[in-house]
Amino acid sequence: MIEIKVPTVGESISEVTLLKWVKKDGDYVERDEVIAELESEKATFEVNAEKAGVLKTAAAEGDSLKIGDLLASIDESAEKPAGKAAEPAPAPAKQEAISSAAPVTAVPNDIKATPVASAIIADKKVDPKSVTPTGAMGKIMKDDVLAALSAPGKKAFAGTELNSRNVRVEKMSNLRKTISRRLVEAKNTTAMLTTFNEVDMTTIMEIRTKYKDKFKEIHGVGLGFMSFFAKACAVALGEWPSVNAYIDGDQLIYHDYADISIAVSTPRGLTVPVMRNVESMSMADVERKVVELAGKARDSKLTTEDLTGGTFTITNGGVFGSLMSTPIINIPQSAILGMHKIQDRPMAIGGQVVVRPMMYIALSYDHRIIDGRESVSFLVRVKELLENPEQLLIGKDPVKTLLEL
Repeated sequence: MIEIKVPTVGESISEVTLLKWVKKDGDYVERDEVIAELESEKATFEVNAEKAGVLKTAAAEGDSLKIGDLLASIDESAEKPAGKAAEPAPAPAKQEAISSAAPVTAVPNDIKATPVASAIIADKKVDPKSVTPTGAMGKIMKDDVLAALSAPGKKAFAGTELNSRNVRVEKMSNLRKTISRRLVEAKNTTAMLTTFNEVDMTTIMEIRTKYKDKFKEIHGVGLGFMSFFAKACAVALGEWPSVNAYIDGDQLIYHDYADISIAVSTPRGLTVPVMRNVESMSMADVERKVVELAGKARDSKLTTEDLTGGTFTITNGGVFGSLMSTPIINIPQSAILGMHKIQDRPMAIGGQVVVRPMMYIALSYDHRIIDGRESVSFLVRVKELLENPEQLLIGKDPVKTLLEL
């Protein structure tokens, strides 16, 4: 019998949560096959079978476990079961009777409904999303549609009834605990202030429209907004080093590189993986890294290394429709840039009112280390680089460089 214990995942981590069993108790597992997913306060990670055999679980999903605790055992002496024959397909369920004169259903294919329910939905032009299903596997029954028709404009939450007073209690995950603790710590230990500006996104959008197909053909990745913002921030961080620094006791730690964290929302909470040396990356490098980190976050594959460090953070609330916000600093960093929704707005340009795609940008910063002049100048520089992307190439106005001004 081989014992599998909770592995060490970091110097400061003493407890993890068992997210789920990929393999169940009594399953035969192969060597190196993933059997479970664990979550620490920093990331999620997989546990593999050390030997082939029958799995015997020693903890339940949702349990908090200490490093070194017994997670499971494997009976390596058990014989591998022979392949099972395919099970016969289940007989179709008995359906409700329906008149041959019923109208053709207009229910989308991804909506499950009985024939009678489908006929009523089509006849009465009921929005299937307004119907709360009560049938097995989320199937809409006839009475569900009739209930929706008798209460137009009223819709219960999924899995509940109208006028429900149900309250659900769930244990807070380690990741959510960490997010909660760090946000409160950022509020309580920094002198946080936010400054705002706005960016005319016309030039960047024109560049993306003109070159996106060629860019993807050559580099194998789409040209998004993050590469423009990351490169602009890297240039500005080099010019305003205090924005790229943080306080450690009574010392100021400056960085001669830009390790930019990007906030990524996942079903389990917010994670902030890091792109290293953005100042030395190309636009395509940034876009590839963003796709890689977002995919790892979505699949819970981020490692401690992916989440460690970072000298500055960019968060994009615009993907959710946010028009303006005051982002919270990702400690121990001293500043975070918030991107927002691009919205057409009337702007006064050259004495004329012109409609332009505009984005509000926000810089939250720790006033203990960054003064108002530095924070505002940093944000103005980011704005200048985004509105004149050609400056990202050499960090200066090409014409002024030519004229040595």
